[in-house]
Amino acid sequence: MTTSHPPAEDRDPASGPEPDLDAEVIVVGAGPTGLMLAGDLAAAGVRTVLVERRPPGLSNLTRAFGVHARTLELLDARGVAEELVATGHTVTGFRPFRWLTVDLSRLRTRFPYLLITPQYEVERVLEQRAREAGADIRYGTEVTELRHDGRGAVAARTADDAELTARYLVGADGARSTVRRALGLPFPGGSVIRSMVLADVRLDEAPEGMLAVNTDGDTIALVLPFGDGWYRVMGWDRAHQPPDDEPVDLEEIRALARRALGTDYGMGEPRWISRFHCDERQVPSYRRGRVFLAGDAAHVHSPAGGMGLNTGIQDAANLSWKLTAALRGRTDDPQVLLDSYQRERYPVGRAVIRSSGAIIRMAMAHTPAQRAARLAVAGVGALPPVTRRAVAQVTGLGIAYPRRSGGHALEGRRIPDLALAEGRLYELLRTGGFVLVTPPHMPPVDHPSVTHAHWRDGPSPRDMELLIRPDGYAAWASEHPDATSLRDAVAWWCGQ
Repeated sequence: MTTSHPPAEDRDPASGPEPDLDAEVIVVGAGPTGLMLAGDLAAAGVRTVLVERRPPGLSNLTRAFGVHARTLELLDARGVAEELVATGHTVTGFRPFRWLTVDLSRLRTRFPYLLITPQYEVERVLEQRAREAGADIRYGTEVTELRHDGRGAVAARTADDAELTARYLVGADGARSTVRRALGLPFPGGSVIRSMVLADVRLDEAPEGMLAVNTDGDTIALVLPFGDGWYRVMGWDRAHQPPDDEPVDLEEIRALARRALGTDYGMGEPRWISRFHCDERQVPSYRRGRVFLAGDAAHVHSPAGGMGLNTGIQDAANLSWKLTAALRGRTDDPQVLLDSYQRERYPVGRAVIRSSGAIIRMAMAHTPAQRAARLAVAGVGALPPVTRRAVAQVTGLGIAYPRRSGGHALEGRRIPDLALAEGRLYELLRTGGFVLVTPPHMPPVDHPSVTHAHWRDGPSPRDMELLIRPDGYAAWASEHPDATSLRDAVAWWCGQ
């Protein structure tokens, strides 16, 4: 795949739809990240074409199976969380190691659990939403070339020699991203664990406590239910690490489970079985001119903690409203806003790589020194403040973005599902715009991108003004109501 690179700085504004272009945004890749992004854009009235090289109807049986609390909050803000929760099982606590217990039941969220559901259910829900919003989804369409066409647009050539043009393009096409390669961007990093095996099987005996997971340093095994009678089994054996292309048979997985878990639960013939390795890689720049990268196209890491699918969906939630604002002129400086995608999401990707890598390395510890270090870390990790921070990182609830110099302490922080006079915050966010929360005496703000709400009677920061971004993070806050500063904040974030 080749490209003519868009300029790193593209300053001409994109203020509205252009009928001579095939779309305003092209999204490449119909995984959870691409589908979330396409649905957000289409719901905002942005002409969106999503292309996926897989043929229609081909199930995307992949490794992801867990949806964390922050992702469920974002799906709640789109009205689809309850539908997805109904497809799986919820886990409020588990023991990733025999010496460590993780309790999710006390999280400050409507979703104090890990949802276990297969990735294809996430994709089904998100695709249905995207189609209903008007996204043009084209399966069996592979992008082979990108170029900047000189009109302030991006042109994507497909395998059948057709060409699609748009104001912006987003590569959400996975770890082997053709979009990333077309941009000539490096993907530095390396393997963290080799020759992991996985299978979807039926069991004669269900694990106690919903899921089973353990490691002894030489083997790792995990068994969890999908909710449809099938179970996902993952494992690793230090003593047996053949190449990825060596076939896996069920007996290998049974033996691994017996060593790590003490039983194979009566595993039956699999519907899917595979061997793979896990890399830790991150592209240095998530943006090149009018082309962006999201999800596994921008970062990959070990499956420990189940953060991959979630990080990609959260990338999409961060980028979608910024693209919409740039296209519709709803910000005073569209380039600064678009550049903030890199500034906010790159550190998150880096932190996920580090935390998932730390978990898998602790699981793989086998020398006396490594195991002693693991016990020391476990002792520290068992302390409530440390555990809370770790859980906040893994679930995404603790993610925060940089705030401007002198800004309020809430700026860039996740805002929980506030109970407001007009209803729940995340229901109000379903408009796809900003939500402004003010004391009851403040006059309404008349702006098409802003829903004005008020603090509810009872204990609340009733003298605070709070402007909440479409992705549920605080854009601006003030504890001293001031009509001028409020007007300036709304104008900068939402346009005049």
